[in-house]
Amino acid sequence: MTVSTKIAAGLFGKRVDAFTDRNFKYLLIAPAIFILLLIGIFPLINLVVASFQDITILGEDKSFQGLLNYKRLFSDARMWESLLHTVLFMAVALPIELLLGTVMALLLLEKMWGRQIFIALLIIPTVIAPIVAGATWRLMFDNRFGPINQVLGWFKGEPVNIVWIVNSSYVWAAILATEVWQWTPFMFLILLAGFSNVDRTQVEAAQIDGASNLRIFFKIVIPAIRPVLAIALLIRALDLFRLFDIVWALTRGGPGTMTETISTFTYVKGFEQFDTSYTSAVAIVVVVLLSIAVIFALRRVEIAR
Repeated sequence: MTVSTKIAAGLFGKRVDAFTDRNFKYLLIAPAIFILLLIGIFPLINLVVASFQDITILGEDKSFQGLLNYKRLFSDARMWESLLHTVLFMAVALPIELLLGTVMALLLLEKMWGRQIFIALLIIPTVIAPIVAGATWRLMFDNRFGPINQVLGWFKGEPVNIVWIVNSSYVWAAILATEVWQWTPFMFLILLAGFSNVDRTQVEAAQIDGASNLRIFFKIVIPAIRPVLAIALLIRALDLFRLFDIVWALTRGGPGTMTETISTFTYVKGFEQFDTSYTSAVAIVVVVLLSIAVIFALRRVEIAR
C-alpha cells in the first residue's frame, strides 16, 4: 500500500468516526423509527389504495375507480351528521372536563391530610376500560333497576322513570355524564402537575403587592402552565374526536342515528356492512382533517410560547 493510499484511508476513517460520533444517537434510534414507520405507513398506504377501489360485501373490484368513493362521501348526509355530533360533543365535553379538572387540581394543590388517598381514588375512573365504563353506566341508567333514577326519585319525592338511553331528550346527557366522569381525572392529573410547578415566588410577590387571587390565577398561573394546558387540551380533544367505546356500550349510536359519532359510523360501515372502500375514504378524510387541526394547534402552542 502506497503512502498516499494510507493517508487517504486514514482520512476516510477519521471522517467515518467523526460522522459516527455526531450521529451516534440517531443511529441508535434508527431501527426503532424504521419499525414504527413501517407499522404506521403500510396500513395508511393500504387505506389510500383501498379508497380508490370498490371493495364491498358483494365483491372485490380492485380496479381503479377514481374519486367514486369520495364523491359518495361528500353527498352522504349521515356521515356529515355523525361528524357534526362528534364536534358538538367535543365542544361541550372538553370545557366541562377542563373546568372540573381545574377545580379539583386547585382543591388538592395544597398539602392536606389524606391528599394521596383522595388523588388515588379520583384517578380510578381513568384506569377503567371505556367499554367497561360504558356498560356499567348503561346498567346505572336502567329505568327500572338503575340507581340513578332511584336517587332522583328520593330527591323528587316520587318515582322517576326516565329512559335515559332511548329518550332523545336525555341520551346525550347520559353519554356526556359517562365521558366526563371517566376522563376528568386525566385533566385533573395534568393540571395538578402543572400547578405544582408554578413559581411560588411570583405568586407570593403578587400577593404582597395586593393582587387578588383571581388576578394572580389568570395573570401568573395560567401563563406559567400554558404549554402544559395546551397539550392536555390537544390530547383530550383528539381522544374525544375518536369517541367510540362509551357511545357503543351505551346506545350503539341510537336512538336511530342520533348519537352516532364518526367512529361509530365508520365501524358500522366497515365491520357490519363491509363497505371497505367507502370506509377507507371516510378514514382518509378524517385523517386529513385531524392532521390539519393538529398542525394548527401545535403552531398556536409555539406562538404562545
